[in-house]
Amino acid sequence: MNKNEINRILKLSRRAGKILLENGAETYRVEETINLICNSKGIEDANCFVVPTGIFINIEYDGEYYSIIHRTSIERIDLERIAMVNNFSRGFASGSITVTEADKDLERIENAPEFKNWQIILGGGVAGGFFTLLFGGGPIEFSLAFLTSMFVIMFSLISIKYKLPFFMKNFTGGIINMFAALIFIKSLECFGVYADIDSIIIGSLMPLVPGVAIVNSIRDIISGDFVSGTSRMMEAVLIAVALALGVGTVLQGYIMIFGGSI
Repeated sequence: MNKNEINRILKLSRRAGKILLENGAETYRVEETINLICNSKGIEDANCFVVPTGIFINIEYDGEYYSIIHRTSIERIDLERIAMVNNFSRGFASGSITVTEADKDLERIENAPEFKNWQIILGGGVAGGFFTLLFGGGPIEFSLAFLTSMFVIMFSLISIKYKLPFFMKNFTGGIINMFAALIFIKSLECFGVYADIDSIIIGSLMPLVPGVAIVNSIRDIISGDFVSGTSRMMEAVLIAVALALGVGTVLQGYIMIFGGSI
């Protein structure tokens, strides 16, 4: 292969890794895919280092070195895109896909249709409602958690659009969760209907809990990727702290203003 072909393979592997990493794939999966693409074209000496915020690839071919660095971040959790890249990399490695076709396939995966905002909001509401049932809530708590979760997910989508820092996003999400739950509960109490606020708050927070980050961090640590695993674990801990601070801020403010407990 000439230099131009090697650079095309390098960019192709970087693009595939970028799609995986941005959609929540584990570190080992990203590195495995990059190595598979390079090795399938006879580039045996390919080394890549992946962390949640970047991809570093270096290959040696015919005595020359080629490197590429790409800064990225986890934007969403999309298991369908991860599965599509997995299928693509296996097809590319088998030789059934050319480099030109591979570029078009990756572009198609990047532009694959996403769930509409109303579907995400509705799904978040349903998830929060059913989590509330798991935590001992009843039909009333389910309904209130459904509405509260929808407000939380709506804000989450807005924060992604305006690229808020993840700590502020989750801190504000906790505030909105607690504030909305208080409004709904106190409004019902005016009509003599009472609900368990604990199950509502916990259930409606669950859509924001970083479950995938926790699982991926443990998976990375077990695989020996301690840098990625530790950084993902710290991210999960900070998200949990931000959510707790948001809820606690509104709760403490309510107690200071109105006195007593909720």
